Amino acid sequence: MIFLGLIITAVAVTCGAVVISENNDTARLTAFGENIPGVTAEWHAFLAGSLVATVFMAGLTVLLLGVSRSVRTRRELRYLREEHEESITTLEMEKRQLQRELARIRRETGPQPAMTGPTPPHQTVAH
Repeated sequence: MIFLGLIITAVAVTCGAVVISENNDTARLTAFGENIPGVTAEWHAFLAGSLVATVFMAGLTVLLLGVSRSVRTRRELRYLREEHEESITTLEMEKRQLQRELARIRRETGPQPAMTGPTPPHQTVAH
């Protein structure tokens, strides 16, 4: 795949060099009805087009990288959300099991006295 990309790049550079070397006539490039300064030969127009195409391809690359990252982030968030829901479900099941076990142990051992803390001493107020 990398080798194929290198071959295509080399062919494109070679074609561009041939177009530039064979176009030496004068040219005039206009945009929105205005002449673009610095463009006096056909190869200047070709280079300007190549520059615009390069910027366009860079923009598409950035766009695709952003979309790819967004999709990857959404996929990871969905996985984490599902994992979180699964752990909550597991914890709820364990809680119910422990509650049933506690109830069973309480039934087998009979009623327990209520746990009360130490009673505070009565304070006497001096008159």
